[in-house]
Order: sequence, then C-alpha cells, then structure tokens
Amino acid sequence: MVTTLPSLSTPRLLLEPLCLEDAEAIQGVFPQWEVVRYLSCQVPWPYPEDGALSYLRDVALPAMAAGREWHWSIRPRSERGRLIGLINLREEPGNNRGFWLDPAWQGEGLASEAAEAVTRYWFEVLGRPLMRVPKAAANLASRRISERSGMRLVATEERDYVSGRLSTEVWELTREEWLAQQRPSTDR
Repeated sequence: MVTTLPSLSTPRLLLEPLCLEDAEAIQGVFPQWEVVRYLSCQVPWPYPEDGALSYLRDVALPAMAAGREWHWSIRPRSERGRLIGLINLREEPGNNRGFWLDPAWQGEGLASEAAEAVTRYWFEVLGRPLMRVPKAAANLASRRISERSGMRLVATEERDYVSGRLSTEVWELTREEWLAQQRPSTDR
C-alpha cells in the first residue's frame, strides 16, 4: 500500500498532493457555476465562505490519511504557485475518478493530461483492476476525455448534481485495456 502520495507531472502540469494550505486558492477558484454545475449534489451551493477549508479538513484529507482517496491540486508548470483545479481517485464503487478545472484553463487539453496521469497511478501504482467514472450526460467535455482515454460507456442512470437531477453515463476502463493502450504498436 502507498503511504505517501507523490507529486505527479505531465508535459504542462504539476499535480501536487492536496494539503490544508490549498484552502484559500481553492476557495478563490472553485465557486463558479461552470465548475460546480455537473458535480455531485453533495457540493453545497451557493458555496460557503469556508467551503474549501471544510472540504479539505473534514472530507479530503481524512480520506487521504485513511488510504481511501488520493487528491491532487492541478497547477501549470509555467505558474507552479497557481492552483487551477483538483483531481482525485477514490475507492468508491462505481466512482473512481473526479476532477474540476478553472474555466479560464479549459479547452486546452489540461484535464486530459491530468486524468491520464492519475489513471496511470490508479492502474500502475495502486494496481486497481477497474476504473469507473460517472458523469452527467450533458457534460460533453468530460465525455470526450473518457472517449479519448479508451473508456467504454457501460451504463446510464439518473443522479443528482448541483444543477439538479440529470441523466448520467458511467464509463469504464479495465487495467488490461489500459495496459494494452500503453504498449507501442508493432502495426505502424
């Protein structure tokens, strides 16, 4: 079992383990409708002034300490001190990865980079056999990330989000499928 969460990196991003000191930066970026509308209804809205601190102190950091969840801040390599989103992995059945990104940084493939890095961690470091990721069907950008990463749509259902009850898609990727994607093709 992994006891210390490492930093992860991509060509354009640094993923740093979440810490209590991130509360102020999260509070400054997170409470935007474009960020929260497709998140679970467990997210309070309107977002309280101490929402980020409460989330870190009462939810994310205890889950990390218990080894049930792994949370990182998303930061551009060009501005290491700037938090632009969060990404996490969790042992929750049917809901293993989640993220949000500041709308000012969306549309550049950064969420895909972060998702690829933590998916690698899920399968290679944690050795998990399966990743399932639910998302609001209306969240087309998140859907494209799942499609590009080789995930398959395996179920549809209704779930509650900050924006209300919405149709939900559940996407899946097995460790074997992911590993096969990582091998260089001999057909080229």
